[in-house]
Amino acid sequence: MPLITLIVFDNIIEAHLVKSKLESEGITAYLFDENINTMYPLYNIATGGIKLKTDEADVEKAQKILTEINNNQYSDTNNQILSCPECGSKDLYNNFKSMKGIKGIFSAVFSFLSMTFPIYYKVVYKCKSCGHEFRPVENQAVNS
Repeated sequence: MPLITLIVFDNIIEAHLVKSKLESEGITAYLFDENINTMYPLYNIATGGIKLKTDEADVEKAQKILTEINNNQYSDTNNQILSCPECGSKDLYNNFKSMKGIKGIFSAVFSFLSMTFPIYYKVVYKCKSCGHEFRPVENQAVNS
């Protein structure tokens, strides 16, 4: 039975988390190109990323589980659901690697010239609707 690619990752940790979730639901899943992309992250583009595959018979059930995972909303440490401060959307990318700003530009140029992985980026939330990048503001306890 042929294997079908469900999703492609650039991060081995996320790939294993999703694979574990599928396996806990009784779906056999496989990771392809895991080792080369972990050892040499710059090869991620050349190999097409870390591919999560499953049997053709399990594709529909696996896609339902992946949809449930993607539809989860993110919350802060106070269990308040996060929303975009610009447009109010709750449809966000988590762990988005942003290189905006002057440090990001220098990092990109240096990485290009030295042919290395970027040395600087910020991990932020990014709104899928308007593209705004932000970090959640944590509520600080007030001493009374």
